Amino acid sequence: MNCRPTQLAPFAVLCNLSSTEAVKSFIAILLCLQCLLTARPLQADDTKRPNVLFILTDDQRWDALGLAGNKYLKTPNIDRLGQEGVYFRNSFCTTALCSPSRASILSGLYAHAHGVVNNFTEYPAGFKSFPMVLQASGYETAYIGKWHMGENNDEPRPGFDWFVTHKGQGKYFDTEFNFHGKERKVVPGYYTHVVTDMAEDWLKKDHSGKPWCLMIGHKAPHSFYFPEEKYAKVFDSVRVPYPESAFMLDDKPDWIRQRLNTWHGIYGPLFEWRKKFPDDSPEAVKDFEAMTRAYWGTLLSVDDSVGRLYELLKQRGELDNTIIVFMSDNGLLNGEHGMVDKRTAHEPSMRIVQVVRFPKLTPVDSPKVIDQQVLTVDVAPSLLELCNAPALDKIHGRSWVSLVREGDPSWRKSFLYHYNYEKQFPYTPNVRCVRGDTWKYSHSPHGDGSPDRHKAELYNIEFDPEERHNLIDNPKYADVVKTMQQELARVMNEVGLPPETDKMPLDEGVKSELPDAKIR
Repeated sequence: MNCRPTQLAPFAVLCNLSSTEAVKSFIAILLCLQCLLTARPLQADDTKRPNVLFILTDDQRWDALGLAGNKYLKTPNIDRLGQEGVYFRNSFCTTALCSPSRASILSGLYAHAHGVVNNFTEYPAGFKSFPMVLQASGYETAYIGKWHMGENNDEPRPGFDWFVTHKGQGKYFDTEFNFHGKERKVVPGYYTHVVTDMAEDWLKKDHSGKPWCLMIGHKAPHSFYFPEEKYAKVFDSVRVPYPESAFMLDDKPDWIRQRLNTWHGIYGPLFEWRKKFPDDSPEAVKDFEAMTRAYWGTLLSVDDSVGRLYELLKQRGELDNTIIVFMSDNGLLNGEHGMVDKRTAHEPSMRIVQVVRFPKLTPVDSPKVIDQQVLTVDVAPSLLELCNAPALDKIHGRSWVSLVREGDPSWRKSFLYHYNYEKQFPYTPNVRCVRGDTWKYSHSPHGDGSPDRHKAELYNIEFDPEERHNLIDNPKYADVVKTMQQELARVMNEVGLPPETDKMPLDEGVKSELPDAKIR
């Protein structure tokens, strides 16, 4: 030190110490301060904790994205996030249903553990979420848009300083929102733009120097599909035939064929795009085309929204210190195997969109494509690690931060997917599935411990990614079936769901009745 003892005389007088003792004390204080500073989770060049912008779409298929190679749907703003960050090419939900998947994103847990196994259950009060952890760590937190855990509850939820949502699904036009539990009012306009306006207003607020976490829940592209006027006819010239797999059902379980004329089948009402049903005539494909074009149209508005938020962060100088996550809660069957909707363990249902932009994860000029299987339950631990926040205890997900940065040879090779039969939507049986890099095995327990009543499914997804050929009855693959059944038991045990104690509803079969209009 260059300080002379005489310079410390005032401290010596105040502390009733000699100058020599004061020097020693001052050095000790400096050392303590140095320890405190170096012990901080963030390094000197990272002292500003990152913000989080989390954008969630509803029912967006993995290939409803320009970056995924869609021939017709162009999403340049969403694509840019992946082109300047990370594109998780094989991202999956663990239950293809809105509320269970959203709860898994928040908690890092499978549905059987967090308890939100259908679209009518609240997020449990005793469960933490990554926004709750960030809030407790000093973040200012907000949620704007579709929440959809607790069908008729639009009140504020724990973990958020600012909370704006609505009951149920909301509407594409003129939705009634509940503002922080203080006021309900209809906000005129197209849903996607309304929530984007709200998000921009919140981002412009004074956050008192705190880092922030903003979650936006879009309605799009959930049914019923209504694009805004400027995008209503963009795809009118595009022919959209039924997928080839819709006519390759001979080796599939009976329940898939039984579903064809229902609410979740291609000959059914197609979310009201077909007025007279069932209709299996060749001419009826026009209704399927109209539905698909509208689905794509809603996503063009979402892409515009992403562009607006990107530019605002750039203008505010916050872009490169913000973790931007764009993902969907689950996928969607769009005619594959003769089905619409989700819930099943087929690829279009369970595979989702996920891109992340954050230069401190991977530089903008060194984007990465990750081919390993990442899950909805991995989001919470990953964001908390990037934010240097405490980890959630005893969760099923894993942080993909090291996977992205340097690779992780121990990363999962397979995972569990599961879904429970719903009386409100009686078109899909119980599903227990294990997906690996090469093979997928799925079966449907009856729910009472008796032998399965539905044919199981086995696909070589490496060579048959569209799952056209169910190999379950081919004796050539008998050993593969046994191996995959063992692997299913292993991944179930891994997440605390041993087959012996796996509880599920009784499968009452596929029914022709339409669901209640209030919950569609």
